[in-house]
Amino acid sequence: MPDKGIVLVTGATGGQGGAVARRLLDGGWAVRALVRDPGRQEAKDLKALGAELAVGDLDDPASLLAAGRGAYGVFSVQPADLTRPDPEAEVRRGKNVADAAVAVGAAHLVYSSVGAAGRASGVAHFETKTEIEAHIDALGVPATVLRPVFFMENWPYMLPQAEHGERVGSVPLGADTSLQMIALSDIGRIAAEVFGAPGEFIGSKFEIAGDELTVRQVAEVFTRVDGVPTRFERHPRRGGRAEVRAGADDLASMFAWLDEVGYGADVVALRERHPGLLTLEAWRRGNR
Repeated sequence: MPDKGIVLVTGATGGQGGAVARRLLDGGWAVRALVRDPGRQEAKDLKALGAELAVGDLDDPASLLAAGRGAYGVFSVQPADLTRPDPEAEVRRGKNVADAAVAVGAAHLVYSSVGAAGRASGVAHFETKTEIEAHIDALGVPATVLRPVFFMENWPYMLPQAEHGERVGSVPLGADTSLQMIALSDIGRIAAEVFGAPGEFIGSKFEIAGDELTVRQVAEVFTRVDGVPTRFERHPRRGGRAEVRAGADDLASMFAWLDEVGYGADVVALRERHPGLLTLEAWRRGNR
């Protein structure tokens, strides 16, 4: 295990970066949180927990160099707005962080990619991560690539308020489509464990998930935990992956891929290596 030095965390005021920063702080690491606005409440909260705030921007390489000086490690994640996708910006920002990690001599870069990376999914915001991974490989920086699957935190946004005694969600997946999921807190946990065991993880790339359920089983979990009868209706989409790629939006393309192909994390092996990864039911019971 390395000495617990400074880890620069990008996306620190977001879901993934925030989870990583908090877990590292809990584990005794020094966290330098990259923020654009130190006055944002999420930034203030991290500072109150002991993080050092570094003002910077993923589009400003000089600010990344300044933020990374003296850091043992770098956690890299880039936001992807599926309603207004900008693949070129995501790739540029991911490359900027990797370049900065090399320039400052970081001993360990941990990049958060996606479970579909490298699998020719045709989904724009998956393929961007494949391109960033390739850039990291070409640089030769000591790195670990984590490939998270579907976030458990997405489900509440897909569930409306109950009406007439039941809650009916809409999702463009079949009821028996199996979907792998992970909680943001577990991304933070795994990233922290990866930083703590460089000999085991540097050079590796792997999908991370904590649970796998069909859409029907997901509805059963919410029914059981919330006490509200819940079901999902299949939201229509235009054709399969070929038709989606021909002109539909990136979100539709993602769900088409999930419905027809899906993630491939080894959940059993992950649970053996990281005992206590949250199931959807355990996550929901702690986040109602």
